[in-house]
Amino acid sequence: MIALQELIDLKMLQCKRIINEVLGTVDFVAPDDRVVFRTCEREQNRVVFQMGTSDAERALAVARLVENDVAGIDVNMGCPKEYSTKGGMGAALLSDPDKIEKILSTLVKGTCRPVTCKIRILPSLEDTLNLVKRIERTGIAAIAVHGRKREERPQHPVSCDVIKAIADALSIPVIANGGSHDHIQQYLDIEDFRQATAASSVMVARAAMWNPSIFLKEGLRPLEEVMQKYIRYAVQYDNHYTNTKYCLCQMLREQLESPQGKLLHAAQSSQEICEAFGLGAFYEETTRRLDALRARLLARMPDEEGEPAEDASGVIKMAVRFDRRAYTPQITPKMCLLEWCRKEKLAQPVYETVQRPLDRLFCSVVTVAKQKYQSTLWDKSKKLAEQAAAIVCLRSQGLPEGRLGEESPSLLKRKREAPDQDPGSPRAQEPALSGELCKKPFVALTSGEETPLESR
Repeated sequence: MIALQELIDLKMLQCKRIINEVLGTVDFVAPDDRVVFRTCEREQNRVVFQMGTSDAERALAVARLVENDVAGIDVNMGCPKEYSTKGGMGAALLSDPDKIEKILSTLVKGTCRPVTCKIRILPSLEDTLNLVKRIERTGIAAIAVHGRKREERPQHPVSCDVIKAIADALSIPVIANGGSHDHIQQYLDIEDFRQATAASSVMVARAAMWNPSIFLKEGLRPLEEVMQKYIRYAVQYDNHYTNTKYCLCQMLREQLESPQGKLLHAAQSSQEICEAFGLGAFYEETTRRLDALRARLLARMPDEEGEPAEDASGVIKMAVRFDRRAYTPQITPKMCLLEWCRKEKLAQPVYETVQRPLDRLFCSVVTVAKQKYQSTLWDKSKKLAEQAAAIVCLRSQGLPEGRLGEESPSLLKRKREAPDQDPGSPRAQEPALSGELCKKPFVALTSGEETPLESR
């Protein structure tokens, strides 16, 4: 089994589950379009999702969000780092057994996956044993024990005897952790550490980051080979370059000052990382392949403009994009639409903008006088998508949109007068683009879901 690095519950609860057809993955995407967790069918029965939490209901909500895509749910109660403990998570939970019991009991009762937790040992063996017995009674499937106290770090020896005492005291499986470097440097050492702790199995963290091939019975593979294979996976699954870079730095360790290490340190993109390891051609080939796949999936997108037309859902649509070069420097379609609404004493336009995870493009619907307008073409930014929606509305009404050569006297007049207005007047204090203040909900759409914005 593979245990993920701890993911914070609050971050996960902001995410939407997205099917990524290009990569063949399941992505959990935050509102800012950052992929917080990515997995795939191949690892569904191997990955244990580890979360940081300090609240039972939040923990359950996260578990239900991911339970169909992972093999198990784990709660990290051993992380001693400040980012975790300051929120009452990680090792901070060790001083609150009641909260531990509530979180684990809630998860056991509320999710369809096995529940586990990872702890550190307490200052005394008696307190440690009392805690793990209480944890066992919650009904969890197994417990991982890092054989160090909360304040101890890797340079301190791991307490194999305490892990062994826990294993002897419990009937559920105990997973020994903390043996990297001192005990575990190759595959055969994993079994030696297991026997020394009388545990059911072993969790390997740092040694696996240094060289993931430590799990091969045949022995460690050369680091260069391992890094090349890892980079290929990272590119194929669009891993963010900062994460790829961090993992490679963990592998290089004392070689970070080598010429290759310096190239890695200077890399600011996945392409530069690939070039540092002689994989530039692989990056180009993979990027072309993924781009071609995106293009095929997006082939149904209309390419040319037509007349505005109302679809079955009542949205007036048109295939149009906003090209800044075709408009006067001072005026945009959004400004023209806002001015027209003011003149007609209508409520200001309301823009609803969404982003498509498939290609990270945006589409916007503008509502004016209870009628919705939308461009069927997707744009690279929210601002461009909103301008396109404004164009559809203006053209359907036969109104000027600020294009070069068009007359828009009232807007031009206001623009010329603006510098001379009294700063204290209500008109001067009014934002030039008050439409920007409208509520713009951000919704991540799956490419397979049919919505008013995607219907043709």
